[in-house]
Amino acid sequence: MNKTIALLLATSALTLPAAAEMLDVEKDELTFGFIKLTDMAPLAVAYEMGYFEDEGLFVTLEAQANWKVLLDGVIGGQLDGAHMLAGQPLAATIGFGTEAHIITPFSMDLNGNGITVSNEIWDQMKPNIPVGEDGKPVHPISAAALKPIVDSYRAEGKPFNMGMVFPVSTHNYELRYWLAAGGIKPGYYSPEDVTGQIDAEVLLSVTPPPQMPATLEAGTIYGYCVGEPWNQQAVFMGIGVPVITDYELWKNNPEKVFGLSAAFQEENPNTTVAITKALIRAAMWLDENDNANREEAVEILSRSEYVGADYDVIANSMTGTFEYEKGDKREVPDFNVFFRYNATYPYYSDAVWYLTQMRRWGQIAEAKPDSWYDEVAKSVYRPDIYLVAAESLIDDGYATEADFDFETDGYKEPTPAGDIIDGIPYDGRQPNAYLESLPIGLKGDQKVVGNQVEG
Repeated sequence: MNKTIALLLATSALTLPAAAEMLDVEKDELTFGFIKLTDMAPLAVAYEMGYFEDEGLFVTLEAQANWKVLLDGVIGGQLDGAHMLAGQPLAATIGFGTEAHIITPFSMDLNGNGITVSNEIWDQMKPNIPVGEDGKPVHPISAAALKPIVDSYRAEGKPFNMGMVFPVSTHNYELRYWLAAGGIKPGYYSPEDVTGQIDAEVLLSVTPPPQMPATLEAGTIYGYCVGEPWNQQAVFMGIGVPVITDYELWKNNPEKVFGLSAAFQEENPNTTVAITKALIRAAMWLDENDNANREEAVEILSRSEYVGADYDVIANSMTGTFEYEKGDKREVPDFNVFFRYNATYPYYSDAVWYLTQMRRWGQIAEAKPDSWYDEVAKSVYRPDIYLVAAESLIDDGYATEADFDFETDGYKEPTPAGDIIDGIPYDGRQPNAYLESLPIGLKGDQKVVGNQVEG
């Protein structure tokens, strides 16, 4: 047995089964929540392929109205766990919004989001975007192409509104990152003003994912950042154009997680390992043999009890392509990644990135030392549980040691400049140095006071 796992077992009160022997789960009837997005796929697949049952778990999956309802369900115990925004367990644990200690032993996917603008805004952006020899726009598209339009709206006294799905969502931080990389200020939060619109040139507000296309069509917002299939839905409806995927924004960025309360894990340690095992198997199935199972996965997700969008809309991105302007369909084999590149491992460095974005935009009001970021990451992201599940899958014959990152200390190697749209590398071990390197956003001892940044 791997020495790291042996040490974890000795110190964690988690036990491994004998080969192919079921864990002695403390709770076998479970209810999990999700939002209707394609990246809930590991839950649907684990259910439909019988992986939960293989672990002695009888699971009910319930779609939730929005991310707040979902989080409240986990905190209140109506849900035993859920498909969550990666920022949710972190924000809850540090007390931004509802305070509760939420953990994650499993990262659900990489990439999977896009930023879409209305047809009208796209037409205004196009003169600012280089064109390739094939006559199509050159990607990735910088928000610098949007800046003149935003400036003209501001000059006319008109607000430029865009949508994201939740204040601590990847989508909020990705949209802010894209705007700031193009020289556009997306606004700050403060303890007194949680709109996130302080000193903003673009006003961001919350819209639930399935409502994004209708809100865009109504003209309430001019663009949005959301997960699939709601960018491709805008293309199919003929109402908008996705301008960038998050794969182009930050190659292989972390997305959703599976979250559950720390109290649930403490009371049900074997059950938590069993859940993690089933989800890992589902992620492996989704990516195996170069995405050979994706068409079957799309059929599952298109059912009304899961995502409930048309098969063709979901397939547009889930099967390794992505359509920008109508007819401009490109190969993006890693648009949705569920297991490759250690996608399921809950890396501390992923947690730290979310925390840096919370600090960057004022959701974390005061400066924190690097050690604080590390401590919070380790209280929420639980690779110890993940690795016990991985070792158990190896013992069961469902996986091999090569499938998992047993050698890491929990931090990825720094993301190189070439993998991020603004050319600024990211090192999770140095959060404050990273914040200093970003031209727009809070850094050092700066704080938001009233309507301005001080310090």
